[in-house]
Amino acid sequence: MKATMLAHIPLEAFRVFDAACRHMNFSRAGRELNITQAAVSRRIKGLEDHLGAQLFARSGKNLTLTARGERLFQRVRASLDYLEESLEPFRTGAGQSISLAASGSVSHLWLGPRLRDFARENPDIAIRLTTSDSPADLSSESNDLVILYSAGEHPRWELTPLLAEELAPVAAPAYLALKGLDAAAVRPADLAGLDLIDYERFNANWISFRPWLERVAPEALRRAPLPRPHLTFSTYALAIDAALSGDGVALGSLGLVAAHLANGTLVQLGKASLVTGYGYHLGLPKFRSVPPEVRRLHDSLRTVQPGA
Repeated sequence: MKATMLAHIPLEAFRVFDAACRHMNFSRAGRELNITQAAVSRRIKGLEDHLGAQLFARSGKNLTLTARGERLFQRVRASLDYLEESLEPFRTGAGQSISLAASGSVSHLWLGPRLRDFARENPDIAIRLTTSDSPADLSSESNDLVILYSAGEHPRWELTPLLAEELAPVAAPAYLALKGLDAAAVRPADLAGLDLIDYERFNANWISFRPWLERVAPEALRRAPLPRPHLTFSTYALAIDAALSGDGVALGSLGLVAAHLANGTLVQLGKASLVTGYGYHLGLPKFRSVPPEVRRLHDSLRTVQPGA
């Protein structure tokens, strides 16, 4: 909808339209909004006139949405839901709220269970998790707390190490059995003959199989150049999920997949690994005060042992 059109439509008309769609009855919609049936009818008619489209099909006392009405209802409902969520922190008596940002891999593989534990112990604190692989989103100062992939320094965030990055090939036991492999005996040079699972690198410091081999065993690349990856996913978390499903070998960040290594759903191949000097760090804002509830979550995550 163009801004010029929206400027001429009373916003109240969208609330009336939403209520009419949910009830499919103008009288019940009016009772919800404390207005008359006639007022509902006028608002709907005015909205239809502004849009130049019929929103409801009327057959006696029965109402149905037209195709255009259905599309508009979906968008209006989503917009009202979004507005309601945005207003939640301002609700009288509402508990404390924390905005936390982390990458998809950290959220999926490491953070989720820890947030659930914290929520059970702190039911008065609401946590809004932003999951993104965009450095700008993750380091935005609209966040209260962040988990950043970093070498340990940031101009706006005071960083505490959570997980040092150590990379090694990993696979599911089912894949190893299918290939007849002894995990401990796999050498870097053997990777060229396996089904490699890779991911798209949106950060220049992320490492995939080829740069890993160049640093761990460059002679292996000279003897047997790596083939094109068997599977390439848009995110690291999806690549690990594929390895868990037995689709091939992924480059595991050992701290992030520690739970899977501990329970045997993933197995490290060989002994070669690479400590990159990067890792995941928990960040507090440097230049503004930190509310007690943010400090409580920070301390809870910081005291968890890597891989626990």
